[in-house]
Formats: sequence, structure tokens, C-alpha cells
Amino acid sequence: MADNADLARRIHEAWNERNFDEIAEATALDATITIVGSGDTFRGIDGARAFSTMWADGFPDGEVTVDRVVESGDCVVVEYTGHGTHTGTLMTSMGQFPATGRSLTLELCDVLEFKDGKVQSQRTYFDTGSMMAQLGLMAGQATSQNK
Repeated sequence: MADNADLARRIHEAWNERNFDEIAEATALDATITIVGSGDTFRGIDGARAFSTMWADGFPDGEVTVDRVVESGDCVVVEYTGHGTHTGTLMTSMGQFPATGRSLTLELCDVLEFKDGKVQSQRTYFDTGSMMAQLGLMAGQATSQNK
């Protein structure tokens, strides 16, 4: 059986492969994924798929590189770098960000807690301001989903 650090690495590799079924299978039924800066929360297997798809839709050529993994019991911290070109619509709780065509390099950190070999919770940290600046966007430039 793989240890939690190996599972965390594999989840990030699966995202690069757009293997969202594998990510869903590694997710507990009652798991939560939280983007810490915005408080956006995705729940369960469907939430894991939605979280993965959100980023893949916005950055179809996106790829992550795992830079460091630290494991302590059921907790794994993954520092990674994301690269991609914003050629798709990025759907967020702040609205929709239409493609800008700009490239993005972003340092991220996930804190994953495992239970019974599955992701029970994931907290994702990244600098939203850096993302918006690299994409040439200001918070008010999202297209409201409520129009």
C-alpha cells in the first residue's frame, strides 16, 4: 500500500494527466477541498472533480511540478509550481474570468489530511494577487454569473 506522501504526489501527477477519475477515487465521500484565500469549498467526490476541472478549463495546457513533499502521519504538505496559459474561462466564486491568453507561473501549497488511504481534507494556498496581476486582471473584471 502506498504511503500518504506517495498518494499526494500521485494526485498531482493525475491532474497533469487530466485523470480526474483517479483523483475522485483518491477522495473520501465526505472530503472537503478549500481554497483558503477565498474560502471556496468543494465537497466530496463531485467537488474534487469540480476543483480539478475548474483549473483545467481555465488553463488547458496547465501543468504542475511538485517541488517538495513533507509528511507527518496523516498530514502531507505539497509545495508545487503551476504553469499554464489562460486560454479558457476560469470559473470562480468571484465570477467568470474569460481567457486572457497570458501565461502564468504560480507557487502553491496544499495541506492534505488522509484517512483510510483517501483525502479527507485539502487546503490550497496561493497568492491570488499574483495570479490576477500575471493575468492582467483586477477583481472587478470578472464576468458576473448573475447577469
